[in-house]
Order: sequence, then structure tokens, then C-alpha cells
Amino acid sequence: MDADVIVVGAGLAGLVAAHELTSRGRRVALLDQENARNLGGQAFWSFGGLFLVDSPEQRRLGIKDSVELAWSDWQGSARFDRLQDEDSLGARWARAYVEFAAGEKRSWLAGHGISLLPTVGWAERGDLRAGGHGNSVPRFHIAWGTGTGVVEPFVRYARQAARDGLLTFHHRHRVDELVTEGGAVRGVRGTVLAEDDSPRGVASSREAAGEFELTAQAVVVTSGGIGADHDIVRRYWPERLGTPPAEMVTGVPAYVDGRMLDISAAAGVRLVNRDRMWHYTEGIRNWDPVWPGHGIRILPGPSSLWFDALGRRLPDPCLPGYDTLGTLRHLRTTEDLAGHDHSWFILTRKIVEKEFALSGSEQNPDITAKDRKAVLRDRLLGKGAPAPVRAFLRNGADFVTADTLEQLVEKMNGLTGEPLLDAALVRRQIEDRDLQLANPYSKDSQVQGIRNARRFIGDRLGRVAAPHRILDPEAGPLIGVKLHVLTRKTLGGIQTDLDSRALGADGAPVEGLYAAGEVAGFGGGGVHGYNALEGTFLGGCLFSGRAAGRAAAKQTG
Repeated sequence: MDADVIVVGAGLAGLVAAHELTSRGRRVALLDQENARNLGGQAFWSFGGLFLVDSPEQRRLGIKDSVELAWSDWQGSARFDRLQDEDSLGARWARAYVEFAAGEKRSWLAGHGISLLPTVGWAERGDLRAGGHGNSVPRFHIAWGTGTGVVEPFVRYARQAARDGLLTFHHRHRVDELVTEGGAVRGVRGTVLAEDDSPRGVASSREAAGEFELTAQAVVVTSGGIGADHDIVRRYWPERLGTPPAEMVTGVPAYVDGRMLDISAAAGVRLVNRDRMWHYTEGIRNWDPVWPGHGIRILPGPSSLWFDALGRRLPDPCLPGYDTLGTLRHLRTTEDLAGHDHSWFILTRKIVEKEFALSGSEQNPDITAKDRKAVLRDRLLGKGAPAPVRAFLRNGADFVTADTLEQLVEKMNGLTGEPLLDAALVRRQIEDRDLQLANPYSKDSQVQGIRNARRFIGDRLGRVAAPHRILDPEAGPLIGVKLHVLTRKTLGGIQTDLDSRALGADGAPVEGLYAAGEVAGFGGGGVHGYNALEGTFLGGCLFSGRAAGRAAAKQTG
């Protein structure tokens, strides 16, 4: 045997699994098709959001959370409806994960040196129903150091294990086949790719330089999802979400190609819930891209007005930061919108300064660098929008500004090449909304949501602008933002039991094969069901990678 365990994929789930294995004395071969600069994979680029329940950070801010409330929210979001089949294990993983988030997760993170910002964000606020989709309370904890900070300790462990002779890196090794022997997986076979010294995240060469085969007692697949391959995204795009956009921006590096899903299926593994996926509707084209079609997601506060491509304000619950897939469904299933791949935010200078944040480690350099003074200076005490947001306002192809609404609409129409927006229609809708601000109460659901958000001290101090009229000249200039669908996560994948063992078509574990992270739907082949509560993707890699590593260590003991 070349190793006790082969781990395919050096992203977060793979690194966590490798750490669990090497800390128990197992010899690990860690394979990845990218170079050494890409250790940590997609997680490195993330904002570092982590879902926790009833944490000290929540309690200090007056948030009353519980396992019961979180589990109610999870079930209302997931809407598991295949419990006798494809959801049977995903639902069990979900319950275990909520309990982990309310129990051991925080201390386990701290044990690896991962700390959290004192603020808690209120992501994915939901579909406006108590038993429906969304977080009833703020649960979005940001890791100090963003996703880079979450990845860092596990990269350090891997490098130390390599120095200790317990881990061997096999960079630029692309797995093309799982090697089976008597129905058990006993290794991998594939292509050695030509050396490529490209920077992290940049699309690398696929030129073949040789072949390889490695054997082990067990293989752990942690190769990620499909988000960079738009053809695969469209192939599995579900009918319930209408027609896929003709054009999308890409929220993940090019190596997130989904190859190991079909390779695993060829070895007898069962793939489930392939029609479940997670794509954002607030994507913007990166003015300084790293990978092809690089898009950035706006993390919106609740105040921007959201219009469809024809200039109509979106209906409930399609509000900024509320219901990601509900909004996607509306934009893709409304008959006269199907031919348009964009929507719009209209907002003010006051809103962009207080509410706009951009997802990604590179878009939050102060938190990524763990620079406390910069966070205090720029986010709490400073005036104006954060520097990365200002850069998009200056350079972003999807941003326009104007002093009057008519000028703004003219510029917005200029971004689409045809006059789809009627300034008079847009003005009438904004004026109707502005009239709702004369009192501390309102029939407008978005205004209600703004006032509700500002009752939470975290939102009031650092996330939600004071209510004001969009057309108030003192709040200007006006800003228009063209929004694109941004591909991101796979919610289905390899079905696994609670030990992360990959299951075959007969429902029995495939001997010697494990799967974790996004390739396994973050556990069980679909821990999120149809919808996610946010802050659950990194945590899913951590939780399932840990389970896979521990179980594989027992098998090879």
C-alpha cells in the first residue's frame, strides 16, 4: 500500500479529514489537481461564515436561540420530502449538525485556534413565515481571518504531518478512476498534470504529463461541487427553478468542476439530490477577476429596493438578504422575465455606506488580515463605504450613479443595450415606498423588515442604515446595481451514512470509500434539503470531514 488512506481533494473537508487521520498515526496521501498554492480550495476564498446556535456571541447581543428553534428553522428551510429514500440520511445528518452547532462546534473551533468576531450577522432572513425558510434570529458568525483563517490551521497540520512523514502531498494529480478490488475501493488511478506555477485560484493547465496509480486501505473523496462548470449546472437545473440563465457569473474557481461525482458513480456509488443547488441572485462581475467569469456576491442589508429586469419591484419574500432560492425561482419562472438574466438594486449613498458588504476573503482584507484597528476604523468609526465597495463603485461594470432618478434609469438602460426600464414606473414605485416612512409603522413589508432589523443592536450599529427616503437628495447620489445569477454550491451528491461511508446503489456501504464536504452534499447526500440557512457550508466541510477522517482511521487501525 502507498498509504493507509488516500484523500482526494485538498480543500477544507479534505484537510480536516487528513488531520483526523494523521493525528491518529495514519499515513495519508493527499491528492489534488491544483498546485500547492491552492491548499484549502474554495474555502480559502470564503467570507468565513459559520452557523452556531445559542453561542456566547449571540447571548451577549441579546439573541435568544435554542436547538429547538434552530431545528425548526432548518426543517422549514430544508423541506425534506424524500425521507424514505434520498433524504433519509441527509435529514439525520442535519439533526446531528444542528446539535453540533449548539454544542461542541465552538469549543472545537477554538481548540484549533479559530476565533469569531463579536458581532453576529442575520443572513437568509427567510420567506416571512414562522414555519418556513430562514433564520428566525441572527446566527451568522464570522471567523476571525475569514475563510482563510478557518483553512489556516488545517494547512499547518498537513504541512507538519508531511514533515513528520505521515502525509505525502500529490499536487497536480487528477484522479480519473477509483480502483476497486472484489467490490472494495483500494486506490485511485489518474493523470499527472504538467507543472503549473499559476497563482491561487487562477485556471491552470490541463496538459497531461504522465499517469499514476496509488493504493490504500481506504479512499476519502472530498473533491467539491459543480459550480464552475455552467454546462453541468444547466444539465441538473431543476424545473421548479424555471429556465437556467443563458449567462451567469462564477462564484468558485475553475477547478470546482464536479468530476469526481460521475467517477464515483462509475465505481458503484449512489448519487442523490442532484437537482438541488444553491446559486445567488446578487452577483456582480469582479472588476479585478482571479478565475474565469469571476463574480462576487453582494451581502446586502435589507434596505436596497430590488427591481426585476422590466423595472417592477420584486414581490415578497424577494427582499435583499431574505430568501435566496425564492428570489431565484421568481426571476426564472415569471414568464416575461425568463429571457432576461439580470435584476437591479436601486439604493442611496447612505445605504451603500452602511449596508453593502462583499463576500470573500479578498474583499474583506481587514478581517482576513486579523487587523483589529482596521476593522474598528473602517467599519465602525469610519465614514463612507468600505474600500473594496468603493473600488466597485469606481470600477465595477455593474454600477452606475446619478443625482436624479431619470439620469440613473438612463444609465441603467445603457448597461443592457435596450430601454427596458421606464423611469416613470420606477419613480412611482419608489415614491409609494417613500411615503411609508412618515410613521414608525408601515404596511410595506420591506420597511417593516428594516425597522425589525434595527431592533437588533448588531444590525443597528453596523449593518442597517437608518430608514430614509430613497429620493431624499441628502441621502444621494442614487446608485443602480445590475445583478447576475452567481453559481456557487451543490446541495446533493454522494449519499453517505453518519460515518461518511459512501453508499452503493443497494444502500450498503461501499467498502473502503468515504466522502465528505460538498461532493457529499455536506453529508448524507443532502444535509440542506432544498434550502440553506447560510453559514452552513464551511461548517458542513468541517463536520463531515471530521466524521470521514475519524471513521477511516478506525477502519485502518
